[in-house]
Amino acid sequence: MTDTPFVHLHLHSMYSLLDGAIRVKELVDKACEYGMSAVALTDHGNMFGAVDFFQAAEKKGIKPIIGCEVYVAPQGRLVKGKQSDKEQDNAHHLVLLAMNSQGYKNLCQLVTKGYLEGFYYKPRIDKELLTEFNEGLIALSACIGGVIAAPLRRQDREKARAEVEFYRDLFTDRRFFLEIQENSIPEQKIINRQIIELARKCSVPLVATNDCHFLNREDAHAHEVLLCVQTGKNMDDPKRMRYPEDLYFKSQQEMVAAFADHPEAIANTVEIASRCDFKFEFRNYRPPNFVPPEGKTLNQHLIEICHAGLEKIMPRIKAFYGEKFNTELEQVYQQRLEREIGIICDMGFAGYFLIVADFVNFARENSIPVGPGRGSAAGSLVAYAMRITDIDPIPYGLLFERFLNPERVSMPDIDMDFCIKGRDKVIDYVTRKYGQDRVSQIITFGRMQAKGVIRDVGRALHMAFSEVDKIAKLVPTDLGMTLDKAEKMEPEFAKLRQGNALERELLDVAHSLEGLNRHASVHAAGVVVTDQPLVDYLPLYKGTKDTDVVVTQYDMGFVEELGLIKFDFLGLKTLTVIDDALKIINRNLEDRQPPFDINTIPLDDEKTYKLLSSGAAVGVFQLESSGMQDLLTRLKPGCFEDIIALVALYRPGPIESGMIDDFIACKHGRQKVEYLLPELESILKETYGVIVYQEQVMQVAQKLAGYSLGQADILRKAMGKKKADVMAAQRESFLEGAHNNKIDPRKAEEIFDLMAQFAEYGFNKSHSAAYGYISYQTAYLKTHYPVEFMAGLLMEDMNNTDKVIKNIAECRSMGIKVLPPDVNVSELSFTVVENNIRFGLAAVKNVGSKAAAEIIRVREIEGQFTSLFDLCCRVDLSKVNRRVLESLVKAGAFDGEKIARARLFAAIDTAMESGQSASRDRICGQQSLFAFAGDEPKFDEACYPEDALSWSDKEELVFERDVLGFYLSSHPLERHVDELKRCTTTNTAELVNCGSSSVARIGGLLNTVRSKRTK
Repeated sequence: MTDTPFVHLHLHSMYSLLDGAIRVKELVDKACEYGMSAVALTDHGNMFGAVDFFQAAEKKGIKPIIGCEVYVAPQGRLVKGKQSDKEQDNAHHLVLLAMNSQGYKNLCQLVTKGYLEGFYYKPRIDKELLTEFNEGLIALSACIGGVIAAPLRRQDREKARAEVEFYRDLFTDRRFFLEIQENSIPEQKIINRQIIELARKCSVPLVATNDCHFLNREDAHAHEVLLCVQTGKNMDDPKRMRYPEDLYFKSQQEMVAAFADHPEAIANTVEIASRCDFKFEFRNYRPPNFVPPEGKTLNQHLIEICHAGLEKIMPRIKAFYGEKFNTELEQVYQQRLEREIGIICDMGFAGYFLIVADFVNFARENSIPVGPGRGSAAGSLVAYAMRITDIDPIPYGLLFERFLNPERVSMPDIDMDFCIKGRDKVIDYVTRKYGQDRVSQIITFGRMQAKGVIRDVGRALHMAFSEVDKIAKLVPTDLGMTLDKAEKMEPEFAKLRQGNALERELLDVAHSLEGLNRHASVHAAGVVVTDQPLVDYLPLYKGTKDTDVVVTQYDMGFVEELGLIKFDFLGLKTLTVIDDALKIINRNLEDRQPPFDINTIPLDDEKTYKLLSSGAAVGVFQLESSGMQDLLTRLKPGCFEDIIALVALYRPGPIESGMIDDFIACKHGRQKVEYLLPELESILKETYGVIVYQEQVMQVAQKLAGYSLGQADILRKAMGKKKADVMAAQRESFLEGAHNNKIDPRKAEEIFDLMAQFAEYGFNKSHSAAYGYISYQTAYLKTHYPVEFMAGLLMEDMNNTDKVIKNIAECRSMGIKVLPPDVNVSELSFTVVENNIRFGLAAVKNVGSKAAAEIIRVREIEGQFTSLFDLCCRVDLSKVNRRVLESLVKAGAFDGEKIARARLFAAIDTAMESGQSASRDRICGQQSLFAFAGDEPKFDEACYPEDALSWSDKEELVFERDVLGFYLSSHPLERHVDELKRCTTTNTAELVNCGSSSVARIGGLLNTVRSKRTK
């Protein structure tokens, strides 16, 4: 370290959200440029970037120092509210640096408790925690807002000295340093002099820092804009937060010159860096503790469950094969199971499978729908036998080695789909089983992306919203879009470079800030489970909202790098749709035993394939997009293997490469199926000679070049990553293996190149099979139980008006009648009534579930409503308010009363007054004269104003559309149907069946006009 005259020990990266503007990679590159051999990361109150920074620095040969600038609450972390005049600040800064593993663990404890216990605007700790968790940490007194500078700024020198002595005595063995900084903050020089004096009087060493917030001096302006984004201010606001322009990553020379009068403060940075030796341990797996039954090892328990599981599902396997099943095939299953079990146990992963099986079986036993599989795990017979997955890998040639490679040790990764409504219950079960301190969801970071950063910067620059909106809309919406790409793709956007000064500034600043972290949130699926308390491995975070869950401070990739075991709990809406449909089906089949089971449906149902081949796939999982519907009509799937291929093929790569066209042409005999070698036929026959799946690449390598499936998986990964040196080595191995198998060298080279080309587009067949199975299930339900299936779709999409409109249009095309809402019949959501679907009350705009539930509750207890007035007198009008009643009237929910909607609407105020009067009487315990006489008042037609302005048919339909999203009782064009049929060649539902170059004429009603700029 003696060659390095200075080390930055106080620095904020982009992980100091909307405060630091330093990207980790650029930081490390700058440190290399300056010849620095160490640097510290001390983000505000968090350790979000610790692993990212550590790996980037180590890769460049720079010593990473893990730290944090924590917030210390003067009166204690549990005191939340206005402080006394003397202790007016809620938190003072203190920089902590980890010297070793114990220091890192203590830092994790402090940072975690700051969020979980002390959060009040900032994550705060206190002296009590520092007293308990200071071992292995070096403390620096921080900036002008630090623990020592704060009392000095209040002219309280006595308090400042007391604070110095406290931290000196707490951080013994020369582990507390007083920071001095050189910047343009007016108070800084005064504070520096006082700190230097305190250092002399209290025998505490000095250290020089620069509190870096941005990388280069010229980044200061962009950083000011970033602060405006954080605080919601704009650059024209004289009261906005601002930092001096010299808080950048200065060179050693600059720092040495700035502190020429205090060389010891520079030298101490080197000393501190030399004392900080903490290193992360990567890929040292730490699985949670699964406790097997007494007297059994994890391996024994796994073997027992697998054998019992295979025996239990064997009748289903036999039923699938029918007469083709024999003893030889049964042996295939037994041998495959034993091979998989052997690999899993040898790799030490028995516990992982038992954990997954445990929470999946909890879901099944508690009627929480579970998906048939996801990703490569569907290729495991062990997973099928343990009921983790629900698809048999053997009939479809799914490979275990694609999931778990015995020749390359890495953790298995089983992602699970659960019904959206039950997902949280499964996570709660895992939390209870393994302990709240050992289970956490995982953080993810939202970035300042192309469109968003334009809007953020535009607001901060105080530009007009309309102007910023116009510019933001010029940025294409393509996935992974950047500002650089946008300038190349959109000439109008590029022209802004020659625009006015404000437009140029907008682009310059947006480019500077693009890609920075903007906010933290919870990952949609990831859950980490550990063998010890999580805080022993990493810090935890809790958002500012009371409802926010506790999550890791490291994102998913870095959690896995630390060897912690992550499970993905995904919520899949389609599972809920299927479950809702099954419940309706089985309610209508009360006498049927056993109940209808979606997992026992035949996979060769002609009617289902006929429906799919027609393109009528609205609501069918993965197959309902217009492009996929077009593909269905062209391909005309006739077996389950075709559906597996469809799921794999419908992606940009295969579409653009022409693979799909070749596949379809070969399937229908318009193009001859050709194989470069006869040996390839058994592998590529099901996909008509086209390499569609990654597993086919593995099988080709196995068959032609003698690869084991484990080696073939390594080849597959190499081809996917396209690393030149790795590919060269793999080519040599493949050609050598092919030569040993007497394959023509030129053919071998051609096949290797073909594999490399298709590896870019190849898809995971196991995932395609599992998701294709859900596709088939939904198609089967739509074919054989159309009303129940469409009701399930509508129930799940109830709060999405666009989807409700789409699904109801599909119902109409299928001949299913959708009945209007009715306060006396409708339930909360959509229901099936005698092969019709009844609109749910909560699906009406402005009604909501609380009001709908109140109406249903009263109806079920007291009986049906005789009128609008009767309803108002019986329900809680704080829940069923005027807006709710207006929407219900417009939707036709009171049509049963046989009163015109306009008159009902005009009577709402009077009806509510009657209801409020009845409510007051109930509260006072009074009864009306009629009640004493044994008769309740009757609300007849006379209650509704005769002189109410009537609604025309068109007005009534417009109101209906406003609250339902579409026309239900009729349609404005109904009287023009014959004319439309005469003047048009097709309709919107049939457009998908029109050829790409054909001319079509459609007719309809123009609702809105939108202008869209094209290139």
